[in-house]
Amino acid sequence: MNLILGIETSCDDTSAALLTDGGRVLSSVVASQLEVHAPYGGVVPELASRHHLENLPGTVAAALAKAGAEESDLSAVAATAGPGLLGSLLVGLSYAKTLAWGLGLPLFTVNHVEAHLRSPWIEHPDLPYPALSLAVSGGHSHLFFCASPRQIRLVAGTRDDAAGEALDKLAKHLHLPYPGGPVLDRLAPRGNPKALSFSLPKMSTGSLDYSFSGLKTAALHYLRTRALIPSAVSDLDQLPSWEYDLVASFQKRVVDHLLQRMKRAALLLKPRSLTMAGGVACNSLLRNRLLSLGEELGLPAAFPSPSLCTDNAAMVAFRALDLLRSREAAPPEVDAFPTAHWQSVDRAPRPSC
Repeated sequence: MNLILGIETSCDDTSAALLTDGGRVLSSVVASQLEVHAPYGGVVPELASRHHLENLPGTVAAALAKAGAEESDLSAVAATAGPGLLGSLLVGLSYAKTLAWGLGLPLFTVNHVEAHLRSPWIEHPDLPYPALSLAVSGGHSHLFFCASPRQIRLVAGTRDDAAGEALDKLAKHLHLPYPGGPVLDRLAPRGNPKALSFSLPKMSTGSLDYSFSGLKTAALHYLRTRALIPSAVSDLDQLPSWEYDLVASFQKRVVDHLLQRMKRAALLLKPRSLTMAGGVACNSLLRNRLLSLGEELGLPAAFPSPSLCTDNAAMVAFRALDLLRSREAAPPEVDAFPTAHWQSVDRAPRPSC
């Protein structure tokens, strides 16, 4: 049995995982920096890099120990090369390069978004291809048509803010704890999702691209024009009713926008399954609505467990298995890339309707 070590440091979570060459997860360890960045209301890149330096050796050691393995048992090393925060990426990639070189092992560099796209198959290996896959997080809101694990076509992206960014921004203006997305998810069931009517963006070209800046602006305009002051109470169960209604209405429209575009793409491209991944894929409303969309279209719909939706090294190692099978090891001079880049994207024109 061959073992592959995955390393993930694209943003603020330090993670290491061990997988078998058959895709079985033996260990997945995450060192969170939540308490480090919470006082700032967002990720501070310099602090993230420093804490990756401190956390990574211990995180790798913990992953090996949890799997009952030694470094000498490894057959390959994989690391996220981008996109992400450059300083954070360099910490993980440099560590992986050094470890692979020292052990004489092949190194596989992984696109962070492609790793998310593959993550549903960790727990649902029989999902059929082609798949229409939604990658949705604080930095990404993209639709992909995945003909196979190695044939990925970008169908739609975001023209401005990502869905997770919009959710976090509203939470910040409501003085809610960081990170805001999970807090909104917790509060939304207490409100009326139809209390406020936020218009969804319409693309003049008929594009399937997303846009969340208008929704975000509309919510902030609602607060300003009504001179509403977010509650200062720390008990989230004691907020005024209008806050619950705003959260529920805003979250509903974000989910509406994500899945309306996905439905249009599915009707056009005829996939055999629907999937999603990324931090926002933890959202309970989005998860339920995707399952409903799958039932409506007669397609299987799947997403990872929450621990595999957020940034993790198990998905990195799992994606690297695709590269291992096709013998696509990285050269020694490989470097990190902070901006979005899909190594296997089919550059065919995006569909519109």
